[in-house]
Amino acid sequence: MTAFPANRPRRLRLSENMRRMVSETTLSANNLIAPLFIRHGSGVSRPIASMPGHSQLSVDMAVREAETLAEMGIPAVLLFGIPDHKDAVGSENFDPEGIVPQAAYAIKKAIPELIIISDMCCCEYTDHGHCGILNFPGVEGYDAHAPEGYLLNDPTLSILGKASIVHAQAGTDIIAPSGMIDGMIGTIRAALDSAGLINTSIMSYAVKYSSAFYGPFRDAAESPPSFGDRSQYQMDPANRLEALREADQDVAEGADMLMVKPALAYLDIIREVKNRHPLPLAAYQVSGEYSMVKAAAEKDWIDERRVAMESLMSIRRAGADMIITYWAKDAVRWMRGGA
Repeated sequence: MTAFPANRPRRLRLSENMRRMVSETTLSANNLIAPLFIRHGSGVSRPIASMPGHSQLSVDMAVREAETLAEMGIPAVLLFGIPDHKDAVGSENFDPEGIVPQAAYAIKKAIPELIIISDMCCCEYTDHGHCGILNFPGVEGYDAHAPEGYLLNDPTLSILGKASIVHAQAGTDIIAPSGMIDGMIGTIRAALDSAGLINTSIMSYAVKYSSAFYGPFRDAAESPPSFGDRSQYQMDPANRLEALREADQDVAEGADMLMVKPALAYLDIIREVKNRHPLPLAAYQVSGEYSMVKAAAEKDWIDERRVAMESLMSIRRAGADMIITYWAKDAVRWMRGGA
C-alpha cells in the first residue's frame, strides 16, 4: 500500500480560527472606496432602478451618506456629477459652482478626514455623452483629416486640466481621470502644479476597457453616448500588453496611483499591472458586476453576501490595494457580522 502523504493540507482548514490565522489575503474597510452619484436639488434621494440599493443624491443627502461611510471606517468616496445643464464641451465640469465642486466642498467641510476622489471625465456633462470634444466642422480644433464625431484628444486635455484645478480647489484630494485620453496624466499634473495644488494626488484610470459591464452605470450617471460607443478611446478587451503600455505611460507622466476597470473579468490584468508597478493599485468593481449579482440574488439563485465577498476577495487576491465597489457599506457590515 502506498504511504499516505505526510502533508495533509486539510489540517489547516480544520476550524474557523485556523482558517482565519493562515489566510493569505485580507479584506477590510480600509480597502474600500464608495462611489456616490450627486445631482442638484435639496433632500433628493432618487433610486437607481438598475442598481438596487443606490440612489442619485443631492449634496445635503450626499453629506449624510458620506458621514455614514466615514463612521463605518470607509476612507474615501468617489464622486460622479449629474449636471442640470449639458453642452458640447461639458462646461459644468469646470464650473466652480458645478455639482461635484459643490459636493466636494460640503463633504470636506463636514468630514475633513474623508478622502474625496473626483472622477475626471466629460461624459456626464456633455450633451453627446462622449468623454471630450468631438470633431465636427466649426468646433475649435476641428481636424479635417479625422472622422466626424472622432473624440479630439488635445482639445479635451485642456478641459481636463481646467476642471481638475476647479475640483481640487473645492476640496478634492484625488483627481481620477477616466476618459483614456492620451496625455491626460501629464496635463493634469502640470495644471495642478501650476495652480499650487502640488499635494493633490492623481489616481489614473490607466487601464479602462470598452466593456459591456458598464450598462447600469450609464443609467446611474445619465451618461450614455448619443451615438456609437467609446471603443475609439477605451481599450479592446482582447488586449493585455496594451494595458501594460498604458500603465507605463501614466506612471511616466506622474500618476500617484493606478486603476484597472472593470475588475472581475480582468483579474489577470490587475495582477500584471501590480507585478509591474509598485504604485498603489485600485480596481473598479463596476455596476454590471454589482447588478448581475443583485438580480440573481433577488431570484434566490445565489447568495448575494457570499458571492459579493468572494468576488471582493478575488480582486484583492489578484493584487488590488483598493476596490471601488457598490457593496462598500454592505461589505463592512458583513465583515462585522451583520446580516
